[in-house]
Amino acid sequence: MLGLTIDQLLFLVRGAGWTLVLSLLGFVGGTILGLPVALARSSKLRALRMVASAYVQLIQGIPLPVIMFVVYFGLSIGGFEVPALVAAGLAMTAYSSAYLGEIWKGCIQSVPKTQWEAAECLALTGTQRFVHVILPQALKIAVPPTVGFLVQIVKNTSYSVVIGFFDLTYSAKVLNNSTYKPFLVFSIAAALYFVICYPLSLLAGRFERKLKRV
Repeated sequence: MLGLTIDQLLFLVRGAGWTLVLSLLGFVGGTILGLPVALARSSKLRALRMVASAYVQLIQGIPLPVIMFVVYFGLSIGGFEVPALVAAGLAMTAYSSAYLGEIWKGCIQSVPKTQWEAAECLALTGTQRFVHVILPQALKIAVPPTVGFLVQIVKNTSYSVVIGFFDLTYSAKVLNNSTYKPFLVFSIAAALYFVICYPLSLLAGRFERKLKRV
């Protein structure tokens, strides 16, 4: 089938499955860490903004493969033997949190100032203003770019090949080494990435069009 056996195709599909697992780890971890980053970046406390800004600039200034190397081999040097999945998940979490934090900071700051003033006129506390007035509006704005960034997370999991994690790219590399059919193997891998990412792109576009109608 397509010049490859069923077992070889299933080998690529298993790699795609691990790509999805790593993507989910990166997105969930990035969400958990990215929200505090966004809040810190939007804080009125200058020191908090500076710390969050330094974190974002540090992560965004280092290529993702290098972050994976540092996490994987850094933990090993420290005496912690971690699976490649854990190291890649931690690296993807750091990477995702920096970018999601910036996306969400922009969404929070894009809520009109009049909304803040109106909430203040209702005698709500700072926390109540944010939770009940600002955050719901910011979340609505944040959905399209967040779903769009999820596509980038899926594609960037391919960098985990540098630490030997068995994702779609790694499985394609191994299969190519045994079949010597690079065009065929990597074309199928590209098709699998497309199958994963295209629905997410459509979903992001749908949310964006829906937001414009609101």
